[in-house]
Amino acid sequence: MSAGRPPGTLRVESLSRRFGGVEAIADLTFEIRPGSVHSIIGPNGAGKTTLLNLLTGVYAPSTGRIVFDGNDLTGAAPHRYAAAGIGRTFQNLQIFFNMTVLENVMTGRHRLERVGLAAALLHTPLLRRVERESRERALECLRFLELGADADKSADSLPYGALKRLEIARALAGEPRMLLLDEPAAGLNPTEALEIDALIKRVAARGTTVVLVEHNMHLVMGVSDHILVLDHGRRLVEGTAEEVGHDPRVIEAYLGAGAAGAIREAIHA
Repeated sequence: MSAGRPPGTLRVESLSRRFGGVEAIADLTFEIRPGSVHSIIGPNGAGKTTLLNLLTGVYAPSTGRIVFDGNDLTGAAPHRYAAAGIGRTFQNLQIFFNMTVLENVMTGRHRLERVGLAAALLHTPLLRRVERESRERALECLRFLELGADADKSADSLPYGALKRLEIARALAGEPRMLLLDEPAAGLNPTEALEIDALIKRVAARGTTVVLVEHNMHLVMGVSDHILVLDHGRRLVEGTAEEVGHDPRVIEAYLGAGAAGAIREAIHA
């Protein structure tokens, strides 16, 4: 760990990712401090989801470094990012619809279940204890997401807003220190979006760092401690919600008049 950086800091250094002749992320450097809500915003094509994929090992960088808690994860496989304490959700739901709500969440604990092949085959007391603990922790996550009453229901019976929360519950079941959320409010009505707003604040209050990619400016401005604005894979602006919301490069040249009005309204709400 570099001097002056608290445990759990994510450091991105000169990060780039090219797809053929297209540079989706270009020379990006920033830092995420633990315990914060750090949002990444920008229009479609700005490189937001590509960046999340880099920060979870789905893509390897073309150049640059990704360091989490002093560990260089650059080019590592996704399971190493998860083992380091980085969890995520996806823009498109990744739900097992043929499983119950509880079983979906229990899959998120797979990396934490330390059971050998022999114990699994013989169904030893150790296996039963691990399974019992996994179930209890998964139920805790469901209750935290206000889905406890749905634990034994089939996942395909839940409405869309509840499925969004289910995916977050599964990610939290892995006990991440840093949780990356890819458009958690996409497709939600205003009431459901407010529920996600409250949920993000509760997750952060528990000490889990949240990295948020989201188009809902009311949500972003209401929950963010820090915001990074991307423009064609490059950093355009970085700062607090107040700083970003009043920066002329964002208001005039980037988000346009309609989104600028939404930002001002969210800031002064």
